[in-house]
Amino acid sequence: MRCPSCSHEEDRVVDSRATKENSAVRRRRECLKCGKRFTTYEYIEHTPLMVVKKDGRREHYSREKTMNGLLRACEKRPVSREALEKLVDEVEDAIGRRVRDEIPTQEIGNEIMKLLGGLDQVAYVRFASVYREFKDVTQFLDELRSLLEKKGHIAR
Repeated sequence: MRCPSCSHEEDRVVDSRATKENSAVRRRRECLKCGKRFTTYEYIEHTPLMVVKKDGRREHYSREKTMNGLLRACEKRPVSREALEKLVDEVEDAIGRRVRDEIPTQEIGNEIMKLLGGLDQVAYVRFASVYREFKDVTQFLDELRSLLEKKGHIAR
């Protein structure tokens, strides 16, 4: 570490502690040449998660895009913003555990649908209609039947 005062490259760590959020380590250092004290922070470097789109394009994962899709699906439904934030947190935790640099949009969509089905069935069907690109009413009805079967409302 280079001293901000004299540019000397040798120092000693005087104090070291985690930040409040435990997201970084704060270190107090003292330059061995001029005695000036300064603070440095050490962070974990996260590689950005890349999303592989259906057409093969790659782009950075965007929490905002995920949230916007859920907000559209839940429009005029009794689903709080907090519940959606929690759902997105759970989706991000699930995809983060896969420890990869890239993830297909299908995996993200499937994870969202798995959680959204338990939150609001109408929002689930709305999201599914866009995500699965329903071409006709038959596909829509098939998804409804599948949802009702899972809930035990229709005998198989």
